[in-house]
Amino acid sequence: MGVVNVTPDSFSDGGRYLGAEQAIAHGLSLREAGADILDIGGESTRPGAEAVPPQAELDRVLPVIEGLRESGAAISVDTSKPEVMRAAIAAGADLVNDVCALSEPGALAAVAQSAVGLCLMHMQGQPRTMQANPQYVDVVAEVAAYLGQRVAAAQAAGIARERILIDPGFGFGKSLDHNLALLRALPRLASIAPVLAGLSRKSMLGLITGRPVEDRLAASLAAALAAVARGAAVVRVHDVKETVDALKVWAAIEENGNG
Repeated sequence: MGVVNVTPDSFSDGGRYLGAEQAIAHGLSLREAGADILDIGGESTRPGAEAVPPQAELDRVLPVIEGLRESGAAISVDTSKPEVMRAAIAAGADLVNDVCALSEPGALAAVAQSAVGLCLMHMQGQPRTMQANPQYVDVVAEVAAYLGQRVAAAQAAGIARERILIDPGFGFGKSLDHNLALLRALPRLASIAPVLAGLSRKSMLGLITGRPVEDRLAASLAAALAAVARGAAVVRVHDVKETVDALKVWAAIEENGNG
C-alpha cells in the first residue's frame, strides 16, 4: 500500500502533493514502483493534527480517486467521516481505511451498503492528544480485544469477514514499548483478521535510530520486513520501490529455504 497524502500537514510529506495533479502523478509513480493499493488521505492523523471539515476533505480526495481509479491499483480512502466514505465509494474507491475503526455514527452503514473492503484501526484517544501519555495495562490484550470487537460489529452490520483488515495503529496512542510489543504480537493479531501494518517513517523509528523523518528509509524497510515476517498481509509505506525490492529478496530467501 503506497501513501498518497493530499494534505498540508502530514508528518512525512505534508504539502508535497496537495494539488490534485501532483497527487495523481505521485500515485501513478507509486503504482509503477509496485504498489498494489494506493491509500489516498485528505486529513492528517499525525499526533497533534487538527480536524478537517468534510467538504475540504472531499475537495482534496475525490479528484485524486477519480484520477487514479484506472491506474490498475486498488484505491483506498483514508477517512473516518461517513459522508467522505460514501462519496469516495461512489467515485471508485475499493477500500475504506479508517483510523477510528468505523466507530463514528453512520460509518458502519456507509460501508455495509457497498461491496468495498475496510481496514479497522486501533487508536487510543484522538490525534490531537493521543501521544501525550498513552497508558495500557496490557497493550497487546487491549488492542486485540478492541479489534476483535470492531470486527464483530462490522459483521453484525452485514459486512462479510473476508472484506476486513485490521491495523494495530502503530504510533496512534502508543509509546515505543507499546509499538514494539504490538509488532512482536502480530501473529496473535493476525488470528483475528489479516493485518495491515503502517510503520513507514514513524516516530518510533526515529526514537530507535535517532534519525529525522526524511532519513528513516533503512529503518522503515527493517520494520516492514519484520512485520511481514510476523504475518502482516499489507504494509503501508511511503517508499514503495525500495520496500518492493526488500520484500522480493526476503520472499526469494523464504521460498528457497522452504523448498
